[in-house]
Amino acid sequence: MTSTTPRSPLAALSGLLCFVLVLGGGSGLLHEWLGWIHFMGFVRFLAPDGYEIYSYIVMIVLGLAVGAAGEAVTWRGRG
Repeated sequence: MTSTTPRSPLAALSGLLCFVLVLGGGSGLLHEWLGWIHFMGFVRFLAPDGYEIYSYIVMIVLGLAVGAAGEAVTWRGRG
């Protein structure tokens, strides 16, 4: 069921940030492990040399945390 309540700008921004971090981290991991092309190549500038895999994992976890926080803000605003 879809809600007719508009999302707050903070929830929309956190959703976008979640998407970028999770997709960028996942694409970075695929590039490191399988040699595929970077789908979101700009995230390689966020990963220090020698710590790419750890950085991409941190990006994914941080993206999921930001997404969860955005959902919590959305649910709190409805209640």
